[in-house]
Amino acid sequence: MMAFSSNKVLFFIALLVYALLFACGGTQKVRTMPARDRLEHAMKLLEKKKNLRASTEFKILVLNNPGSSFVDTAQFYLAESFFNMKEYITAAAEYEKLLRVYPRSNFTDNAQYKMGFAYYKLSPRASLDQEYTTKAIDAFEQFLDEYPESELVDDATQKLLDANTKLAKKEFDTGEHYRRAGYWRAAINSYDDVVKYFKFTRFAEDAYYWRAYCLLKLEEYDEARGTIRYFLAQFPETSYLGRAKSLANQIENAAKKAQLETTANGIKN
Repeated sequence: MMAFSSNKVLFFIALLVYALLFACGGTQKVRTMPARDRLEHAMKLLEKKKNLRASTEFKILVLNNPGSSFVDTAQFYLAESFFNMKEYITAAAEYEKLLRVYPRSNFTDNAQYKMGFAYYKLSPRASLDQEYTTKAIDAFEQFLDEYPESELVDDATQKLLDANTKLAKKEFDTGEHYRRAGYWRAAINSYDDVVKYFKFTRFAEDAYYWRAYCLLKLEEYDEARGTIRYFLAQFPETSYLGRAKSLANQIENAAKKAQLETTANGIKN
């Protein structure tokens, strides 16, 4: 059975109460209030942080005025009221509805950003499922593509980086798990995903170093040599610098030893 939050239950109860009151002729002032006055009333409720009551008013406005010039305003602030109540899944759905149903609205840029922000708020720690993190990334990327001049670009860019860093950490931690268990190839596959998809995060540096280490363990010296050289060129001020130079020497020495053994075996044969 689907679980409902207390705010959602209260929201539906409020809608029911409104419907009953209207049916009985109650709340005559609100019931007969012109739609634009009702929108103003709902906005005042929102300003006073009476988000549940405001959400009810905005929902009624959206349902009763589908073709009006201000319905997109009601739709946007309906989403905002849910966001304020920390009902982020519902808020994201309402922002998405505005983008889908009212694509010409003046609120589309804010709705696209806030949809990403709602999913960003739902994003859990890196060790857990990252469905909402991925949705936040998709929303922020679309926002940056479509609204490059928005004043929210810097904030969206930072949140996008934060979300990508979380995904990078999850993938890097998977690589670390395999490396510590001695599964060198599986570790390399995870490190490769980090440097391929999250090269602008801080985990790319770590992934390059440990990729070279695992390649050494697999005795794939040419690729290990190329990886550690690239690492030293790209990250000259890395905290791994001492270890990286030592690893580079280990790779060279192991490669020379392997070459000598190959040559010796060839002479014997």
